[in-house]
Amino acid sequence: MIILHSEKNFSGKNYMASSKKSKKKPTKKSAKKSKKNKSVIKRIIGWLGKIVLILFLFSILLTVTYRWVNPPVTPLMLIRKITDKAPIQKQWVDIEEISPHLIASAIAAEDNHFLGHRGFDFGAIEKAIKERETGKRKRGASGISQQTAKNVFLWANQSWIRKGMECYFTVLIELFWSKERIMEVYLNVIEMGKGIYGCEMASQIYFHKKAKNLTLHQAALITACYPNPRKWNPSKPTNYLNGRASKIVHLTKLIGKISFDEENIQKARERYQKDEKKRKHKNKQG
Repeated sequence: MIILHSEKNFSGKNYMASSKKSKKKPTKKSAKKSKKNKSVIKRIIGWLGKIVLILFLFSILLTVTYRWVNPPVTPLMLIRKITDKAPIQKQWVDIEEISPHLIASAIAAEDNHFLGHRGFDFGAIEKAIKERETGKRKRGASGISQQTAKNVFLWANQSWIRKGMECYFTVLIELFWSKERIMEVYLNVIEMGKGIYGCEMASQIYFHKKAKNLTLHQAALITACYPNPRKWNPSKPTNYLNGRASKIVHLTKLIGKISFDEENIQKARERYQKDEKKRKHKNKQG
């Protein structure tokens, strides 16, 4: 009995000893390695945070600068120069030197609620989404502010990253620029042919006149080419292009002369808000 009891105790002690041995304490070398890895990760996160902050501040500084300073060149111009091997042909003109027909045509064709919204026409976006879902012809949902943000700061290829950045810069230009400045920049940097940028150069090349002297029909023809300016030529319009230009002329006459004074913009915003309420109410009912 005594022998058995002592054997049991002996075996228990051995088990406890072996279990203690199996639980090895971390060595100083492994602890230092773990601390070093954590330090590297912290440094990487810190550097990434600094880079993001610098880019954020730079984007704001650049946007604010372009409120008064005309963009000398855009990423798209440089990309096209490399891919198309075409010279960059552009000539900046103030908005006072641009035909009112061209301003009205741009709004009629690209963004009916330009003066009323804050960068995004949610009604147009909703229509574009529905058309994609039903398999109909894809409608462009980007308004003038979004197109300006893309043309000035970004590139042309479609991606979710670029679209997200486009929305970000749209918010910035709507915050720091006036509607008049957005339109001025838009009409001076938009691609209007291979190596042709801005309404002034397009007017001189296609119609041999200054942008301020464009007729309503000529302005509509130039605007009609916006979806694919490298394919179409406003001075040699196809039947499709003529038909599209005729629709733009009709809409332009309905819209009338565009004014960028505060009173007119406030009225446009009120109209847009009413349209938005109707749209939301219709969506709730439907």
